[in-house]
Amino acid sequence: MWVACSRRETIHLAARNGLGALTFSFLDPDQAAKWVEEYYGIIKSDECVPIGHRVNPNIAIVTGMSCHSEEAEAIRRGLDGFRFFGYSLGYYALFGEHRPGRADLWERFLQVKDQLPDNAGRGGIGTPDQLCAHLARYEKAGIDQVMFIQQSGTNRHEHICESLEVFASSVMPAFKQRGEVREAEKRRELAPYIEAALARKPRLAPLDDAAIPRVEALGRKAPSPLLNSDRGGAIPIPTQDPFAARAGAQP
Repeated sequence: MWVACSRRETIHLAARNGLGALTFSFLDPDQAAKWVEEYYGIIKSDECVPIGHRVNPNIAIVTGMSCHSEEAEAIRRGLDGFRFFGYSLGYYALFGEHRPGRADLWERFLQVKDQLPDNAGRGGIGTPDQLCAHLARYEKAGIDQVMFIQQSGTNRHEHICESLEVFASSVMPAFKQRGEVREAEKRRELAPYIEAALARKPRLAPLDDAAIPRVEALGRKAPSPLLNSDRGGAIPIPTQDPFAARAGAQP
Protein backbone atom coordinates (compact mmCIF):
# COMPACT_ATOMS: atom_id res chain seq x y z
CA MET A 1 0.00 0.00 0.00
CA TRP A 2 1.02 3.59 -0.67
CA VAL A 3 0.05 7.00 0.66
CA ALA A 4 0.28 10.22 -1.37
CA CYS A 5 2.60 12.74 0.29
CA SER A 6 3.43 16.37 -0.37
CA ARG A 7 4.84 17.22 3.06
CA ARG A 8 7.62 15.85 5.22
CA GLU A 9 5.14 15.04 8.00
CA THR A 10 3.14 12.75 5.71
CA ILE A 11 6.30 10.88 4.71
CA HIS A 12 6.90 10.23 8.40
CA LEU A 13 3.28 9.04 8.70
CA ALA A 14 3.81 6.65 5.79
CA ALA A 15 6.90 5.16 7.42
CA ARG A 16 5.22 4.76 10.81
CA ASN A 17 2.43 2.78 9.13
CA GLY A 18 4.70 0.68 6.89
CA LEU A 19 3.42 2.34 3.71
CA GLY A 20 5.17 3.41 0.55
CA ALA A 21 5.45 7.19 0.15
CA LEU A 22 4.25 8.64 -3.18
CA THR A 23 5.76 12.10 -2.87
CA PHE A 24 3.92 14.40 -5.25
CA SER A 25 6.55 17.09 -4.87
CA PHE A 26 9.32 18.14 -7.24
CA LEU A 27 12.14 17.62 -4.77
CA ASP A 28 15.72 18.72 -5.16
CA PRO A 29 17.99 15.64 -4.76
CA ASP A 30 19.61 17.09 -1.62
CA GLN A 31 16.19 17.55 -0.02
CA ALA A 32 15.14 14.10 -1.23
CA ALA A 33 18.16 12.53 0.47
CA LYS A 34 17.08 13.99 3.82
CA TRP A 35 13.52 12.68 3.40
CA VAL A 36 14.85 9.24 2.43
CA GLU A 37 17.08 9.13 5.52
CA GLU A 38 14.19 10.09 7.80
CA TYR A 39 11.75 7.67 6.12
CA TYR A 40 14.01 4.64 6.36
CA GLY A 41 15.11 5.62 9.86
CA ILE A 42 11.48 5.28 10.98
CA ILE A 43 11.00 2.03 9.01
CA LYS A 44 13.92 0.58 11.02
CA SER A 45 12.65 1.91 14.36
CA ASP A 46 10.06 0.79 16.88
CA GLU A 47 7.82 3.56 15.52
CA CYS A 48 6.96 1.43 12.49
CA VAL A 49 3.74 -0.47 13.24
CA PRO A 50 2.24 -1.59 9.90
CA ILE A 51 -1.46 -1.08 9.23
CA GLY A 52 -1.35 -3.74 6.50
CA HIS A 53 -0.15 -7.32 6.41
CA ARG A 54 2.99 -6.33 4.53
CA VAL A 55 5.46 -3.46 4.73
CA ASN A 56 6.06 -1.52 1.53
CA PRO A 57 9.40 0.30 2.07
CA ASN A 58 9.56 2.56 -0.96
CA ILE A 59 9.75 6.26 -1.80
CA ALA A 60 8.63 7.52 -5.21
CA ILE A 61 8.89 11.05 -6.58
CA VAL A 62 7.56 12.85 -9.66
CA THR A 63 9.56 14.71 -12.28
CA GLY A 64 8.94 16.14 -15.72
CA MET A 65 10.13 14.06 -18.66
CA SER A 66 10.71 14.81 -22.31
CA CYS A 67 13.62 12.96 -23.88
CA HIS A 68 15.09 13.73 -27.31
CA SER A 69 18.54 13.57 -28.87
CA GLU A 70 18.41 17.37 -29.26
CA GLU A 71 17.93 19.37 -26.07
CA ALA A 72 16.06 22.22 -27.77
CA GLU A 73 13.53 19.79 -29.26
CA ALA A 74 13.01 18.04 -25.92
CA ILE A 75 12.27 21.45 -24.36
CA ARG A 76 9.99 22.50 -27.22
CA ARG A 77 7.98 19.32 -26.91
CA GLY A 78 7.75 18.98 -23.14
CA LEU A 79 8.47 22.10 -21.11
CA ASP A 80 5.22 24.01 -21.61
CA GLY A 81 3.17 20.93 -20.73
CA PHE A 82 5.18 20.38 -17.55
CA ARG A 83 4.86 24.02 -16.51
CA PHE A 84 1.12 23.93 -17.25
CA PHE A 85 0.75 20.93 -14.93
CA GLY A 86 2.15 22.96 -12.04
CA TYR A 87 0.22 26.09 -13.01
CA SER A 88 -3.09 24.22 -13.15
CA LEU A 89 -2.50 22.69 -9.70
CA GLY A 90 -1.97 26.16 -8.28
CA TYR A 91 -4.97 27.57 -10.14
CA TYR A 92 -7.45 24.94 -8.94
CA ALA A 93 -6.05 24.47 -5.43
CA LEU A 94 -4.64 27.84 -4.36
CA PHE A 95 -5.47 31.02 -6.25
CA GLY A 96 -7.92 30.48 -9.09
CA GLU A 97 -11.53 31.58 -9.47
CA HIS A 98 -12.90 29.28 -12.14
CA ARG A 99 -15.98 29.69 -14.31
CA PRO A 100 -16.64 26.28 -15.95
CA GLY A 101 -17.14 26.43 -19.68
CA ARG A 102 -15.95 30.04 -19.84
CA ALA A 103 -12.51 30.33 -18.25
CA ASP A 104 -9.67 29.39 -20.63
CA LEU A 105 -6.95 28.06 -18.37
CA TRP A 106 -4.49 27.36 -21.19
CA GLU A 107 -4.69 30.95 -22.49
CA ARG A 108 -4.16 32.29 -18.98
CA PHE A 109 -1.12 30.05 -18.65
CA LEU A 110 0.38 31.24 -21.96
CA GLN A 111 0.29 34.82 -20.75
CA VAL A 112 2.32 34.08 -17.60
CA LYS A 113 4.34 30.95 -18.41
CA ASP A 114 7.66 32.77 -18.70
CA GLN A 115 7.18 34.20 -15.20
CA LEU A 116 6.84 30.75 -13.62
CA PRO A 117 9.88 29.56 -11.67
CA ASP A 118 11.67 26.37 -12.63
CA ASN A 119 12.27 23.65 -10.07
CA ALA A 120 13.95 20.25 -9.82
CA GLY A 121 11.29 18.56 -11.97
CA ARG A 122 12.48 20.51 -15.02
CA GLY A 123 15.66 18.39 -14.97
CA GLY A 124 13.88 15.48 -16.64
CA ILE A 125 13.51 17.43 -19.89
CA GLY A 126 16.52 17.14 -22.17
CA THR A 127 18.83 14.68 -23.90
CA PRO A 128 19.42 11.08 -22.77
CA ASP A 129 22.73 12.12 -21.17
CA GLN A 130 21.00 14.94 -19.29
CA LEU A 131 18.28 12.60 -18.05
CA CYS A 132 20.89 10.07 -16.93
CA ALA A 133 22.63 12.76 -14.88
CA HIS A 134 19.31 14.04 -13.48
CA LEU A 135 18.07 10.62 -12.40
CA ALA A 136 21.45 9.50 -11.10
CA ARG A 137 21.28 12.24 -8.47
CA TYR A 138 17.99 10.81 -7.19
CA GLU A 139 19.39 7.31 -7.35
CA LYS A 140 22.31 8.43 -5.18
CA ALA A 141 19.86 10.12 -2.79
CA GLY A 142 18.14 6.75 -2.24
CA ILE A 143 14.90 7.38 -4.15
CA ASP A 144 13.33 4.04 -5.13
CA GLN A 145 11.00 5.00 -7.98
CA VAL A 146 10.39 7.97 -10.28
CA MET A 147 7.08 8.86 -11.94
CA PHE A 148 7.10 11.00 -15.08
CA ILE A 149 4.76 13.91 -15.82
CA GLN A 150 4.18 13.84 -19.58
CA GLN A 151 0.48 14.00 -20.48
CA SER A 152 -0.27 17.62 -19.72
CA GLY A 153 -1.07 20.79 -21.59
CA THR A 154 -0.80 20.38 -25.34
CA ASN A 155 1.91 17.69 -25.25
CA ARG A 156 1.37 15.48 -28.28
CA HIS A 157 0.76 11.75 -27.96
CA GLU A 158 3.30 10.84 -30.64
CA HIS A 159 5.97 12.96 -28.95
CA ILE A 160 5.29 11.27 -25.62
CA CYS A 161 5.62 7.84 -27.25
CA GLU A 162 8.85 8.82 -29.00
CA SER A 163 10.20 10.19 -25.72
CA LEU A 164 9.43 6.92 -23.93
CA GLU A 165 11.12 4.93 -26.70
CA VAL A 166 14.29 7.02 -26.47
CA PHE A 167 14.22 6.74 -22.69
CA ALA A 168 13.75 2.96 -22.81
CA SER A 169 16.63 2.44 -25.23
CA SER A 170 19.13 5.03 -24.05
CA VAL A 171 18.47 5.79 -20.38
CA MET A 172 16.65 2.96 -18.65
CA PRO A 173 18.96 -0.07 -19.19
CA ALA A 174 21.76 1.04 -16.85
CA PHE A 175 19.31 2.10 -14.13
CA LYS A 176 17.40 -1.16 -14.43
CA GLN A 177 20.56 -3.24 -14.04
CA ARG A 178 21.73 -1.27 -11.01
CA GLY A 179 18.20 -1.20 -9.62
CA GLU A 180 17.92 -4.98 -9.51
CA VAL A 181 21.15 -5.24 -7.50
CA ARG A 182 20.14 -2.38 -5.19
CA GLU A 183 16.67 -3.85 -4.58
CA ALA A 184 18.12 -7.21 -3.57
CA GLU A 185 20.56 -5.51 -1.17
CA LYS A 186 17.73 -3.41 0.28
CA ARG A 187 15.56 -6.47 0.91
CA ARG A 188 18.38 -8.20 2.77
CA GLU A 189 19.15 -5.10 4.85
CA LEU A 190 15.53 -4.41 5.80
CA ALA A 191 14.42 -8.02 6.37
CA PRO A 192 15.02 -8.07 10.17
CA TYR A 193 13.44 -4.65 10.62
CA ILE A 194 10.34 -5.62 8.63
CA GLU A 195 10.04 -8.86 10.57
CA ALA A 196 10.19 -6.90 13.84
CA ALA A 197 7.65 -4.35 12.55
CA LEU A 198 5.16 -7.05 11.58
CA ALA A 199 5.61 -8.65 15.00
CA ARG A 200 4.50 -5.32 16.57
CA LYS A 201 1.34 -5.19 14.47
CA PRO A 202 -1.80 -5.70 16.59
CA ARG A 203 -3.89 -8.55 15.22
CA LEU A 204 -7.66 -8.66 15.18
CA ALA A 205 -9.35 -11.79 16.41
CA PRO A 206 -10.87 -13.90 13.59
CA LEU A 207 -14.50 -13.07 12.92
CA ASP A 208 -17.16 -15.63 13.73
CA ASP A 209 -19.18 -16.60 10.64
CA ALA A 210 -22.36 -15.40 12.35
CA ALA A 211 -20.85 -11.90 12.70
CA ILE A 212 -20.40 -11.49 8.95
CA PRO A 213 -23.55 -10.01 7.38
CA ARG A 214 -25.08 -11.37 4.21
CA VAL A 215 -25.25 -8.92 1.30
CA GLU A 216 -28.11 -9.64 -1.05
CA ALA A 217 -28.12 -8.77 -4.72
CA LEU A 218 -30.41 -5.88 -5.63
CA GLY A 219 -32.52 -8.19 -7.80
CA ARG A 220 -33.52 -10.25 -4.75
CA LYS A 221 -35.20 -7.19 -3.24
CA ALA A 222 -36.75 -5.46 -6.26
CA PRO A 223 -37.19 -6.01 -10.01
CA SER A 224 -33.80 -5.82 -11.69
CA PRO A 225 -33.24 -3.45 -14.66
CA LEU A 226 -31.36 -6.30 -16.32
CA LEU A 227 -34.55 -8.37 -16.76
CA ASN A 228 -35.72 -8.27 -20.37
CA SER A 229 -32.90 -5.88 -21.19
CA ASP A 230 -29.94 -5.87 -23.57
CA ARG A 231 -27.81 -3.80 -21.18
CA GLY A 232 -25.42 -6.71 -20.76
CA GLY A 233 -24.19 -6.28 -24.33
CA ALA A 234 -21.81 -9.09 -25.26
CA ILE A 235 -21.62 -10.35 -21.65
CA PRO A 236 -24.09 -13.16 -20.85
CA ILE A 237 -25.75 -12.29 -17.53
CA PRO A 238 -27.99 -14.95 -15.92
CA THR A 239 -31.13 -13.56 -14.30
CA GLN A 240 -31.54 -16.58 -12.01
CA ASP A 241 -28.90 -18.35 -9.94
CA PRO A 242 -27.85 -21.45 -11.96
CA PHE A 243 -26.11 -22.84 -8.89
CA ALA A 244 -29.39 -22.83 -6.93
CA ALA A 245 -31.19 -24.57 -9.78
CA ARG A 246 -28.47 -27.21 -9.95
CA ALA A 247 -28.52 -27.75 -6.20
CA GLY A 248 -32.31 -28.18 -6.24
CA ALA A 249 -32.14 -30.80 -8.99
CA GLN A 250 -29.73 -33.04 -7.07
CA PRO A 251 -31.30 -35.99 -5.20
